[in-house]
Amino acid sequence: MTATLGVVLVNWRGAADTLECLESLAHATIPLRVIVVDNASGDGSLERIAAWARGEELAIPRSPEMARFSTPPTSKPVTWQQCEPGETGDNGAWLTLIDSGGNLGFAGGNNVGLRFVLADPAIRYVWLLNNDTVVEPGAPAALLTALEAAAAPGMCGTVVRYYHRPGTLQALNGSTFNAWTGTSAGIAFGQPAATLFDAADVARKTDFVLGASLAVTRAFVETVGEMEESYFLYCEEIDWAWRNNGQFEVIFAAGAIVYHKEGGSIGSSGQKGMRSDLSEYYLLRSKLQLISRHRPWLLPVHWGVAASQIALRLWRRQPAKALVMTRALLGLKT
Repeated sequence: MTATLGVVLVNWRGAADTLECLESLAHATIPLRVIVVDNASGDGSLERIAAWARGEELAIPRSPEMARFSTPPTSKPVTWQQCEPGETGDNGAWLTLIDSGGNLGFAGGNNVGLRFVLADPAIRYVWLLNNDTVVEPGAPAALLTALEAAAAPGMCGTVVRYYHRPGTLQALNGSTFNAWTGTSAGIAFGQPAATLFDAADVARKTDFVLGASLAVTRAFVETVGEMEESYFLYCEEIDWAWRNNGQFEVIFAAGAIVYHKEGGSIGSSGQKGMRSDLSEYYLLRSKLQLISRHRPWLLPVHWGVAASQIALRLWRRQPAKALVMTRALLGLKT
């Protein structure tokens, strides 16, 4: 059976998480093509992932409770290859490893994977999945079913629960977004995983699909274009949703469940006051860029919002955060 769903993971110094994610994907009930793009980790990540593919290294779950999604390990070796960006490679390989050649950020890394996997004419859908996730065995099949049932699918999300708190939702599908304040709210964020919901209603409420688990169709990419790479981190999925502008449906694969460790690379967090300095910088920088590109008349409002956020960090005695946010506001590098 030929794979029609490709999966792209971007790795940056997170080989242990990537291995656990790969092992969970290897337990999937349908064929997949999986691409790991390494953003110049420089820490032997690609070598470790290749060793896993050969059966020489095990994926070690970070939580005993979540080990059921990656153990026992699947039979190895898996069919794999290593390619350079722009190469075509073997369409029959389950896993492809690509060294991007530099730290291209979230969008840049994903675009390398998108270009590679869509060179395979059999691939109709691509699932951009954070490397710090694990998936239930039936999640890829449920995602594929939802995509194929829609009339004009473009973007599709899943149920996302917290890896270390699997009984709690991070989001159903994605978030709502307030363009005036630049604030987003995950749909059902923080609610129990057993919360009842209407899938169609969730899809209607979704302003953008959560980037940790975001599937797109070939037609969407060919029409709307790739992710905007200038953001580097954050807001890429909002930009994509705004560029879509209703051309394709935003749908919700309610039967696909993903568990997310959240913020493993640079300290992203949905909890107040818990974001790293680097995360604070890129979040503000990307929001200002998003508004400048799509809602420029709201820039004065966002400068005021940013100034109040900086003042709040000072009041909380977080001068380092206030400094990096000031640099983002002024368009300066970290």
